[in-house]
Amino acid sequence: MEKRLEELKAELAAGEKLLGELQAKQSTVQQTMLRIAGAVQVLQELLGHETGAEGQDAPRPNGKDASHP
Repeated sequence: MEKRLEELKAELAAGEKLLGELQAKQSTVQQTMLRIAGAVQVLQELLGHETGAEGQDAPRPNGKDASHP
């Protein structure tokens, strides 16, 4: 039984190590996604300013034109 106890402790330690690595990777991925989302937002805003009046006539998400509220 002591051998099995040692095996389980080793498995637990390996699992804890893997969990720590995955949590670190998750944090890195979340930070990367936040940076990408910020870049997307900036580019969308810049493109919106470039289109000017054209963007005002674009269909709204509800399917209605800006000129027909």
